[in-house]
Amino acid sequence: MSAPAYGHPLPDPDVVRTDDGWIAYGTGPRTADGRAVPAAVSPDLRTWEAVGEVLEALPEEAGESYWAPEVCERDGAWWMYYSVGHGDRGHHLRVARARTPRGPFRDQGVDLTPGELFAIDASPFRAADGSWWLFFARDVLDAERVGTHLAVAPLPEPTRIGEVVPVLAPDADWQIFARDRPMHGGVHDWHTLEGAHVLEREGVLFLSYSGGSYQGAGYRTAWAWARHPTGPWNRPADGEDILLATDETTGLIGPGHNSFTTGPDGEDVIAFHAWDPERTGRYMHLRRLEVDPRGPGLRVVD
Repeated sequence: MSAPAYGHPLPDPDVVRTDDGWIAYGTGPRTADGRAVPAAVSPDLRTWEAVGEVLEALPEEAGESYWAPEVCERDGAWWMYYSVGHGDRGHHLRVARARTPRGPFRDQGVDLTPGELFAIDASPFRAADGSWWLFFARDVLDAERVGTHLAVAPLPEPTRIGEVVPVLAPDADWQIFARDRPMHGGVHDWHTLEGAHVLEREGVLFLSYSGGSYQGAGYRTAWAWARHPTGPWNRPADGEDILLATDETTGLIGPGHNSFTTGPDGEDVIAFHAWDPERTGRYMHLRRLEVDPRGPGLRVVD
């Protein structure tokens, strides 16, 4: 069986390298003392210590569900991108700032996606040319496969995005979240792509994303590649695009919503969550990642 890297649930893990090790952020509800976003730190990616909730939550009317935080360092500060809403409804992207990666992060009073029906899973990315971009997932109704699609926008300032550009739309039945799902005033066979995260090697951008329903064993993580954040994005052949899927051999159930980091020796590492056997929580796992910009190719190594 595959053992989690950290002994407490930490859905949607974003693992970030810092001056003194690594810090992992995850999805978590608003606590009674007005905090959100659980985090843990590690000196070596093997041992982890909880540091509590690192985001100062918004007033209760904004929502109780704080989803999929991702953090980057920019302009002498640390910036957290996250969504907040009520359950699985009403989410929009927001940004918070801190002086250190341990916080406290304070919301900057900006709704980054006021024109979207629903937006989650913001992932900041700095390209090799120094430009900043924000990848995220958003609901799209006027599509062949209705549901949550992937998009990107320039991030010229930490608190402002530019024109939104579509990245990937659902293209397969394994990406169905639920059939006959009531959403936005209609009923749809709802597809979901979410959890985008990007790394760049030798001018090739590798995008990972998850699809389907995070609640079940059908949840998977796939990848695509491009030479610019706005694409065109290329999917590998069917089957070759899957990075992570439920595996009886390893015991991983519904692995997905990953981030990338580098290990102690500079090796590429993928962090993702998977359900425990009793389905009581989603726990963080770490694996080595093989990146081939010549192929291009991307592969998780057990």
